[in-house]
Amino acid sequence: MKPDPRHIPVLLRQVLEVLDPKPGQTIVDCTLGLGGHASAILERLKPDGRLIGLDLDPENLADARVKLQRVKGREGTVRFDLFHSNFAALEEILAQAGVAPGTVDGVLADIGVASTQIDNPDRGFSYRRPGPLDMRMDPTRGEPASALLARMTEDEIIDALLEFGDETDAPKIARLIVQRRRKTPIETTEQLMALVCEARDFTIERGMGAKLHPAARTFQALRILVNRELANLDKLLLDLPQILKPGGMAAIITFHSGEDRRVKHAFRDQFRAGIYSADGRDPIIADAAEQRANPRSTSAKLRWARKA
Repeated sequence: MKPDPRHIPVLLRQVLEVLDPKPGQTIVDCTLGLGGHASAILERLKPDGRLIGLDLDPENLADARVKLQRVKGREGTVRFDLFHSNFAALEEILAQAGVAPGTVDGVLADIGVASTQIDNPDRGFSYRRPGPLDMRMDPTRGEPASALLARMTEDEIIDALLEFGDETDAPKIARLIVQRRRKTPIETTEQLMALVCEARDFTIERGMGAKLHPAARTFQALRILVNRELANLDKLLLDLPQILKPGGMAAIITFHSGEDRRVKHAFRDQFRAGIYSADGRDPIIADAAEQRANPRSTSAKLRWARKA
C-alpha cells in the first residue's frame, strides 16, 4: 500500500542527520503536527532523553500524544512533555517544563500547515474545499480570516497580499474584496476563491485546472496574517541562541520565500556575530524520490545552525 502523504514527515532523514539526537539529550519540536518528526526523534533519545513538544492545534496535540506514547512504551525510559502553545512563547514554555536556558541540545520547527488541517473543510484553509473562512491554527483564539477581511482597508489588504503571498494582482483582488463586502460579507472559502478568480480573469473551472491555483497566494497570505506566522518566526529566531547549549543545533523547515528569507538572514547574521559556529549556506531540499512520494516536500527547505 502506498503511504498516505498526509502522514509523511517532510525531510525526516535530513532532519535526523542535522539534529543527530542522542540518548539522554533534550530536543524541542516546536511544531508537533501529527508527531512524525517527534516520534523519530524520541526513538533516538532512548534512554533517559526528553522531548518537549509544542503545537497550536489541540487536535494535533492529541494525535501526536498517542504516537509518542507508543514510542515511549511501557518501560518509560524516555520522557516527553507536550504544550498547547505557539513557539513564539518557547522560552516561557521551557521555564514551565523546568528546562534551564542554554541547556537544549536541538530545536526543530516545521513552519507550515498540517495536511490534516488543510483537508478539514471546517478549518477554512483550502480554496478547494467549501467551508467557513477561518484559517486559525488554534481555533480557540484570535480572529478568523473572515473577520480580518471585513475590517481591513483596501491598502492593508494589498500590503498583506504582496508581503505574505507575493501576489502581483493584489490591487485588483483587494479592490474587488472591498467592493463585494459592501453588499455581502465574505465568510466562506467558496466566496473568496470565486472572487479572486474573477479579479484575476479566471473562470472557476480554469482555476481548478491551473498548475498554481489563482487563489493560492491569496489564501497563503491570509493564513500567514491570521496566525501572525512571520512575527512568530522572527521571535523564535531571536530566542534560539538563548535556548540552545553550546554545540546545540537549530533546524527550521520553511515552505515559501518569505519564511526562508527570514531564516537565512537570521542564521547568517548571527553566524557573523559569532553566535553560531556554523550554518548551512545552502538549504537542504527533498530529493526526487521524496518529492514523488510526498508532493508537499517539493517546496520545503531545511536550514540549520550550530550554537557557538
